[in-house]
Amino acid sequence: MNSAVQAVKQRFGIIGFDPVLDNAINTAIQVAPTDLSVLITGESGVGKESFPKIIHENSLNKHGQYIAVNCGAIPEGTIDSELFGHEKGSFTGASEMRKGYFEVANGGTIFLDEVADLPLATQVRLLRVLENGEYMRVGSSAVLKTKVRVVAATNVNIADRIARGKFREDLYYRLNTIPIHVPPLRERKDDIYLLFVKFASDFALKYRVPALQLTDDAIDLLKSYRWPGNIRQLRNVTEQISIIESNRLIEREVLQKYLVAPQVSNFPALIHNETDQAVPGVFEREIIYKFLTDLKKEVSELKQIVSEMSTGAYSAVSQQQPIEFSDYAFENHSPSYTLPEVTHDVEHVVEDVATENSLLDDDAPLSIQDAEKELIKRALEKHGNKRKLAAEELGISERTLYRKIKDYGIS
Repeated sequence: MNSAVQAVKQRFGIIGFDPVLDNAINTAIQVAPTDLSVLITGESGVGKESFPKIIHENSLNKHGQYIAVNCGAIPEGTIDSELFGHEKGSFTGASEMRKGYFEVANGGTIFLDEVADLPLATQVRLLRVLENGEYMRVGSSAVLKTKVRVVAATNVNIADRIARGKFREDLYYRLNTIPIHVPPLRERKDDIYLLFVKFASDFALKYRVPALQLTDDAIDLLKSYRWPGNIRQLRNVTEQISIIESNRLIEREVLQKYLVAPQVSNFPALIHNETDQAVPGVFEREIIYKFLTDLKKEVSELKQIVSEMSTGAYSAVSQQQPIEFSDYAFENHSPSYTLPEVTHDVEHVVEDVATENSLLDDDAPLSIQDAEKELIKRALEKHGNKRKLAAEELGISERTLYRKIKDYGIS
């Protein structure tokens, strides 16, 4: 093994001998002395946050400030101010001038986590910083200069965001000068048990209990499980077992209890990818909302067709021909919704889908927007109006929740 890679692992507490992981660390070491932008990709929970620290500590900017920014946790209306600063009086509440992260981190490194969640307007500003180091505070026309090393990370497919017009292609290529991919835990099978032993030892010291041990069957299960939450999930499972189980020798049946798939709704999976195989039907609530909203739009269009058919405008269309909603059919397992009779009140299709899958708890049917608003209100009430916890409950980003609160006028 490369001695520099081993030294970095010891310094940053990285466990494992997977070749792909070693290659990612080596790439971070090699690119650190340059001023090139780096884009780190990988699923949530794989440990991407360690790599910008590795780059910063081995760079020429190591004596400068290191700032980590979670782009998905900052509301869209304030993110420009957070990143680039603002002038006094530039907006309501701007009682004094404020420096942004790019100004504070001048001469250092800024880590933009969840960079794919940046609004398009902010992406334009970021591109200018990357190209010539220039930016302006919100409410100012004065051009300021900064020399900051930018490292970005994302757990989503940016190519898909570009195709949907959600991310600028020129910014992607500017960020992706040096790509680093962090492999998911399921692709590091030989490292899984090593990580478990490390976490078990840490929690034994923390809670003053003997360290956990696994039987051979339990080890086999540990390695064969897909770990959709990656290292973060493995750590949480190890902590749970360390606290709850009195017998420190863990058998397969005991471990299995902690690996039960999380409860999901009865909706069929609309999008299928590799991580979904661990828990069939897993998808973000936002996809459900989009699906139902678009479905309702199509239903309204169909009602118009039905109305015109009754006047003879569509006499050539046979009423025996089923009408299918197939725009959301992905791969072999995806659903295809068929309207049983064109004379049926098509508006009920949406209501039936929502009701049958427990999105609504009330007896009276609500519109899709009302259902979404009610879910958001209940999540906020449950968590004492703490948006971060409510967003986690709903399975959406904090910025998305902030936007929906504003759109629905939720106080």
